[in-house]
Amino acid sequence: MTTDVRVLRQADWDKWYDNLIRAFGGVAESSEERELWNALTEYDRSLGVWDGEECVGTAGAFSFRVTVPGGASVPAAGITAVSVAATHRRRGVLTAMMRRQLDDIRAWSEPLAVLTASEPAIYGRFGYGIGTLQIRAEIDTSRVRLSVPPGTDDVRLRYAVPEEVLDACEAVYARLVPERPGMLARQPGWQRLGTLDPEAERNGASPLQCVVAERDGEVVGYTRFRVKPDWGPSGHNGAVMMVDLEGVDPAARAGLWRFLFDIDLTTTLQTRGRPVDEAWQHMVSDIRRCRLQMKDALHVRLVDVGAALEARTYQTPVDVVFEVEDSFCPWNEGRWRLTGDAKGASCVRTEDSPDLALSVRELGVVYLGGVSLASLAAGGLVRELRQGALAEASSAFASTVAPWLPHGF
Repeated sequence: MTTDVRVLRQADWDKWYDNLIRAFGGVAESSEERELWNALTEYDRSLGVWDGEECVGTAGAFSFRVTVPGGASVPAAGITAVSVAATHRRRGVLTAMMRRQLDDIRAWSEPLAVLTASEPAIYGRFGYGIGTLQIRAEIDTSRVRLSVPPGTDDVRLRYAVPEEVLDACEAVYARLVPERPGMLARQPGWQRLGTLDPEAERNGASPLQCVVAERDGEVVGYTRFRVKPDWGPSGHNGAVMMVDLEGVDPAARAGLWRFLFDIDLTTTLQTRGRPVDEAWQHMVSDIRRCRLQMKDALHVRLVDVGAALEARTYQTPVDVVFEVEDSFCPWNEGRWRLTGDAKGASCVRTEDSPDLALSVRELGVVYLGGVSLASLAAGGLVRELRQGALAEASSAFASTVAPWLPHGF
């Protein structure tokens, strides 16, 4: 079998997408979901591997912009739809697609590639590192109380049809994008993702509901959620299943959280994919009864080390030389001198002696500021070659807020 990787043609999309669905278990998506992903697919940035008329490998790349520390929005290829047919394992299909993708991304002058992984162990060998984490919670709202800040009672809440307030909710989201590393500046069409409501995903819960928060007639926050009724011998035991929640200020966010806590006939609030430093964790009366779990979210790959490190700012002044290992993208290998501060940065090739040695994967881990170089060094993944360089760089790379990926792709 040849491992020729070809750009996807529109006429081949159905076979391409069917192969992807089969690789992820074969459960067909709703017609609404299928139509949306067809509309969002960027054909000239999507790849397929074919064995005769059969599609045996898929990979795509969305045109994204990702917020980085300092608030800049940096071009990034959002890697998606990666699959290999089970009949064609261990034949180099995945490696061939990853090779072609990263070469293409470099040619497109996009310094970053990002993805979410169904199996996190797969992508490290291609230089991706886990750049953001997220938490899920199952909060016992019958026993946990929520304290709220002043001004919360001034926020008006009202139910709304999700599609009818989509533009207003999207405007709230857009205001928040520059404030947190890892957030995606959504391109036209992506707002529809927030109102997808396939019955297969409800798991016995209600259709998608929406409540907006308003102040002086302006929408300042929103939450989308489902309610799953349940009754036992002792009475009601329903669950609220939060899909998303955004607000432009503490009072708007607190008002929406309090609303979800107080929905009648429910005793549990389930959340997933939330920022690890979200303020509600400090507002609850008993964090133990919130049953927190953490998992990986956005995997980050520096395609152009120099351009990527120049694109963000640094919390404290930094002047450090990295010795970078990158066997899969050898154009990144070698020594790079990073100088920068909160106003800007420069990262150029140098022959100076290295201060820190690490792989491009570790640079991806720390790039958005959620993980410190010092913590990686403690695990033997970063080597300090000049005394003091590790502390200097660790402080500089930090972010004041934890990076967060708001939704998958």
